[in-house]
Amino acid sequence: MSKHIFVTGGVVSSLGKGLTSASIACLLEKRGLRVRMQKLDPYINVDPGTMNPYEHGEVYVLDDGSETDLDLGHYERFSNGPLSRKSNYTTGQIYLKVIEKERRGEFLGKTVQVIPHITDEIKAAVRGLAGPDVDVVITELGGTVGDIEGLPFLEAIRQIPLEIGKDHCLFIHLTLVPYLKAAKEMKTKPTQHSVGLLRQIGIQPDVLVVRTERPMGEENAAKIALFCNVEKNAVIEEVDKEFSIYEVPLGLVDHGLDQLIVDKLKLNAGPLDMSDWRDLMHRMRHPEHEVTIAVVGKYIEHRDAYKSIYESLDHAGVANSARVIIKRIEAEELEQQGPEMLLKGVDGLLVPGGFGMRGVEGKVQAVRFAREFEIPYFGICLGMQTAVIEYARNVLSLENADSTEFSSDTPHPVICMLEDQKTIVKKGGTMRLGAHPCVLHPDSKSAEAYGTEQISERHRHRYEFNPEYRSQFEESGMLLAGTSPDGKLVEVVELPDHPWFVAVQFHPEFKSKPLTPHPLFQGFVAAALQRHHERVQMPVSRSETE
Repeated sequence: MSKHIFVTGGVVSSLGKGLTSASIACLLEKRGLRVRMQKLDPYINVDPGTMNPYEHGEVYVLDDGSETDLDLGHYERFSNGPLSRKSNYTTGQIYLKVIEKERRGEFLGKTVQVIPHITDEIKAAVRGLAGPDVDVVITELGGTVGDIEGLPFLEAIRQIPLEIGKDHCLFIHLTLVPYLKAAKEMKTKPTQHSVGLLRQIGIQPDVLVVRTERPMGEENAAKIALFCNVEKNAVIEEVDKEFSIYEVPLGLVDHGLDQLIVDKLKLNAGPLDMSDWRDLMHRMRHPEHEVTIAVVGKYIEHRDAYKSIYESLDHAGVANSARVIIKRIEAEELEQQGPEMLLKGVDGLLVPGGFGMRGVEGKVQAVRFAREFEIPYFGICLGMQTAVIEYARNVLSLENADSTEFSSDTPHPVICMLEDQKTIVKKGGTMRLGAHPCVLHPDSKSAEAYGTEQISERHRHRYEFNPEYRSQFEESGMLLAGTSPDGKLVEVVELPDHPWFVAVQFHPEFKSKPLTPHPLFQGFVAAALQRHHERVQMPVSRSETE
């Protein structure tokens, strides 16, 4: 029978439950166990796909087209278990399923209630990941203990050990021990209250992972164990990691969390081998080079809006023995100040995705700057579309060329809505989503980076390159380097005469891992590093620095 680990959080949000859960999965996989991961989100939205990036951050897309919480990005970066629609459930999804069953008459006229009908649906969602090929299912609960919207989820996981046996379940509670500068001491009372709330619900945590700014000492650990009814060796200290999130698994190893979980769940685990992870951290701490990448986006103020982009750049930096310094630039600010002011001195430029016309002209200016001054350029989703718009305007001389997303009456709609999207009215889950195959041109930089001409990447968009303009772009020198297998959709564009100018309609950042960087990010950072070396060896042109 699959064992279950439930990860809850208390005191405040944003403590890092997702990172902790992903790190636990990493450790258990390193011990030879088969792990599946899942996030239960208490918000009523069916999925985060329609939520503002400023409110929710990045929407992480899976191969099957699921639009999920950004924590699933941590799951994929730290572990290797497959993720699917079963890996992320929201209150909206759970209630929708129950209401649909009620409408079909499946409850035989009974009054539908939170208990047992909603909690039964939640338990079914948790059990849906278990199976003969799974040793451990890790389920993370979003929010904090005490949130009213999270109570049905807590009640559901309280019931599961009663049904499958306590020996098959483990509750890990992530909490905070703050340091008060005025008192010059750490306070354990918030943790005590958090665990107290959990115990009132009927859940006694087996393990406490305690977030702290500084080591809390044996005395505080013993105090927490006593007042929270937890064994002292099950109070795991997790001091803030200022250097990298990839330090978290090694920190948990140092405090014996992997062995504690193996012992408590009586898992048939092998020895732990973290040599590749330790080598990763060594390379991150001791880079041979340094490179500066500008990211010109619409949601720069919210760091989580481009979480996977930033992580992918770090992965590629490690692969190139380089520290990547990311220069975050708001697209609207670039419109006002100009690219010459904000982009001078950068070694590479990346324009990520986004929706709506705000900041688009700033992105177009950034693309032109990169094209004309031969700065390595990487465009992703909207970053590809703005590259096409810029080229149409300034190389093909198609005046006022644009996307129909931003200008419905543009005389040159070089980017237009997909045909199958034109009749869609509902917004949620209706874009071109998930993994789709792509065929690369054999002489493209993309094919060189991937090492193959057949790839599959994840998508999230409604607009595409307009095929009516295909011949004009090809005849002028732009290489349509990647297409759908039937040749109808353009997925990758490149400029062969440019040192490195690659723009893709898909989202490669969703497939990058610290130990296996995405090939396009790796190639992009390598090109930026090459430019950096050339700039160090020769004077930069005056027009580029002014």
